[in-house]
Amino acid sequence: MADSSMLQVTGLRFAYPECAVLEGVSLAWPAGLALVQGDESTGKTTLLRVLAGELVPQAGDIVLQGVPQRSAPQAYRAQVFWQDPRSTALDEITARQWLAGLPAQYPAWDAAALASHVEGFSLEPHLDKPFFALSTGSRRKVLMAGGFASGAALTLIDEPVAGLDKPSINYLVQVLARAASDPARLVVVAHYEALLGVAWGSTLTLARAR
Repeated sequence: MADSSMLQVTGLRFAYPECAVLEGVSLAWPAGLALVQGDESTGKTTLLRVLAGELVPQAGDIVLQGVPQRSAPQAYRAQVFWQDPRSTALDEITARQWLAGLPAQYPAWDAAALASHVEGFSLEPHLDKPFFALSTGSRRKVLMAGGFASGAALTLIDEPVAGLDKPSINYLVQVLARAASDPARLVVVAHYEALLGVAWGSTLTLARAR
């Protein structure tokens, strides 16, 4: 694999009890912007959860900036931002409270970037609402604002445009365009197709496992 690879995955396999999802996934991605695409039930979200360390694969190795997920899980996860937009774990706290807790988790946290994302996504009116009161789009925008501001070496974003209004989609495209040239971070986006106006540095297309 190339020395410039930030994320290396070799022979990844993951199966739920009822079905296999990922089989023999290998990749070597540099910093920048990557797209995981595929139809429904092809394993896009599952792959992000495995890369985040939330799910344990049955086979394969994952290495992020030289840190192996299998043998150094805590050091690996410390480099990763992942928040499942479908999870109810944050429902009882406000968006502002959640964002306020992130700087302690991420050493490269960028407060100025967060302020820009709050403005760009028009989030100010929603910051003092609990997550359960947020719309699908507002919830995703809060999570993305935190993820992009985290400075995490690996930032995982699932289905970013679900519920987003057009101005927010336009802002998202601008943020992703900047991420594409960041030499210190890899942003991985899972979506069923490529977003218009985004130049993806790396891509992976998933198909249903047989």
